[in-house]
Amino acid sequence: MQFGFRKPSLRKRIAARTSVKRFIRHSMGLKAPRGWGWLTNPRKAAYNRIYNRTTFGLGRGCLVSILIWGAMFFLGAKVFAHCVR
Repeated sequence: MQFGFRKPSLRKRIAARTSVKRFIRHSMGLKAPRGWGWLTNPRKAAYNRIYNRTTFGLGRGCLVSILIWGAMFFLGAKVFAHCVR
């Protein structure tokens, strides 16, 4: 199991979006609703739940949240320094 930062892989990202298995499942409409992984494959669902809670990546929204936290820290430090004087 991995902890911390996920290293992005462009090859794996493309492979996941262009697989034959995904194409067949999406074209036939054989998808289970979100959150039903426990019924379809409980072992994989448990692994993914732990993995997603113990690692982080720079995917969707993560960069934005880092910028927001950085701005809050910077502004907080300025306000704190101003109040201390």
